[in-house]
Amino acid sequence: MKTIASFTIDHNTLQKGMYVSRTDGDVITYDIRMKIPNGGDYLTNGSMHTFEHLFATYARNGGLAAQVIYVGPMGCRTGFYLLMRDSASREQVLEMVKESFAFIAQFEGEIPGTKPVECGNYREHDLPGAKAVAADMLQVLANWSAAKMDYDYEE
Repeated sequence: MKTIASFTIDHNTLQKGMYVSRTDGDVITYDIRMKIPNGGDYLTNGSMHTFEHLFATYARNGGLAAQVIYVGPMGCRTGFYLLMRDSASREQVLEMVKESFAFIAQFEGEIPGTKPVECGNYREHDLPGAKAVAADMLQVLANWSAAKMDYDYEE
């Protein structure tokens, strides 16, 4: 079988940040890397699950909602994939991600979609953990730019 694109990225050098993983027609897959691959520190299931609920809710209710295709965690627990229509520029998507993470970092109250009829694992959530991850990523992305979204970017 052919090696999929995400397995061709050198995970030994990949750092936290936001990257364009691939483009398929009018769909752009963003790699939002929140943990250093193989670094021993990974997203916990509860924090990742809560982060997913809040990130997806915010992204699908914001100004770019019509361009959002998918928001979901990576199986390796080092980040999230965000699939967007290419009608949203890299700069617009980066701003939406920062706004989403600020929303998560400050979130208080009931986590959306956590009733048994809404979620297949409604008991496993960690709001403080999700908020900590969001706050950390806000620092990482504070000076991020569209140019830095290429895996081979060098300053």
